[in-house]
Amino acid sequence: MKALVYKSTGSWYTVKDEAGKWYQARTKGVLKLDDITSTNPVAVGDWVEMETESTQETAVISEIHERNNYINRQSPRHKHQHHIVAANLDQSVLVATLREPRTSQGFIDRFLVASEMYHVPALLVFNKVDLYREKDFDKFAEWEEMYSAIGYKVLLVSTVTGQGIGELKELLLNKTSLISGHSGVGKSSMLNVIFPDKNLKTQGVSGWSGKGQHTTTFAEMYDLPEGGRIIDTPGMREFGLVDVEKQEVSHYFPEMRERLSGCQFNNCQHLNEPGCAIKEAVAEGEINMDRYLSYVSIVETLEDKGY
Repeated sequence: MKALVYKSTGSWYTVKDEAGKWYQARTKGVLKLDDITSTNPVAVGDWVEMETESTQETAVISEIHERNNYINRQSPRHKHQHHIVAANLDQSVLVATLREPRTSQGFIDRFLVASEMYHVPALLVFNKVDLYREKDFDKFAEWEEMYSAIGYKVLLVSTVTGQGIGELKELLLNKTSLISGHSGVGKSSMLNVIFPDKNLKTQGVSGWSGKGQHTTTFAEMYDLPEGGRIIDTPGMREFGLVDVEKQEVSHYFPEMRERLSGCQFNNCQHLNEPGCAIKEAVAEGEINMDRYLSYVSIVETLEDKGY
C-alpha cells in the first residue's frame, strides 16, 4: 500500500494512504537509500510502501519510493551524519523581514544557495510590510530588483492587512512547499492566515538562524484547503551548507553559473585569480557587488570551518 509521510517523531511516522486514511507507521529493519548516511531514513514528504498491522490503525514501512529531491542538514547529534529535513519539494519559501527583526542579505543568500544545491526552486516572501518605513521600501525595491534579475520570485506581504496573501496562496497552490524563516519574522502568523482552522504554534526559535539549541527537528506537513501542501520546520538552522565544497559555491549562484566557462582556470575560485570572468562581470556591473560579497563570505566561512 502506498502512503505519504506527513510527520516524523523519530521512531514513528504519521502517514496517509492514497484513499485518505491516516496511520501511525514504523520502519522494519534497515532501509537503504542511495547510500545516504542519515539519522532518519524516512522523511516528511516521502512516498513509502507499507503493510497494515492487525489493528488496521498501524503499519510497517517496507520501502521508500525514489525521491525527486530532498534537503538535509547536519545531524544535531552526529556530526558526520545528516538529517533529512524533507523530500519531494516543489519549492522552498523563505519568510524574511526588513523590520523587527531585519533579515540580513547574507542569510537570504545562504538560503538560496541551499535551495540551489538541492534543485529546489526558491521563493522570497518579505513579511510585515505594514511596519515598513520609507527606507525599508527603498531597500525592498533594491533587493526585489537584484533577486528578480537572477530569476527569483519576490513577494511583499502583511498578515495584518492581508496585502500579498492572495498572491502567496496562488503561488502555494497545488505545490509542496517547505517554509523557513528566522524567529520573529511572523512565520506562525502567516501559517495561521493560510490555515485559519488549525491555530498553529511554532517554536520560539525557528528558521536557519543558528540560535537556540534544539536537538531535534520534527518537520510536519499540512494539506492546503484548495490543494497543495506546506511543510513547516520548527527549530531548523542553516541547513545545506554542510554539504558544499568551497570550489562548488559559485555553481549555486545563477548569475555566476552561466559565466563559469569564461574563466581562465577550471578551478578558479573567483577571488584573486587572473582571467576571472566572474570578477570581470562584477567590475562591469553585470553581477551585483553585494551578491559577490555574499559569495566571498560563504566561501571564507566554509574555509574557516574546514568543510
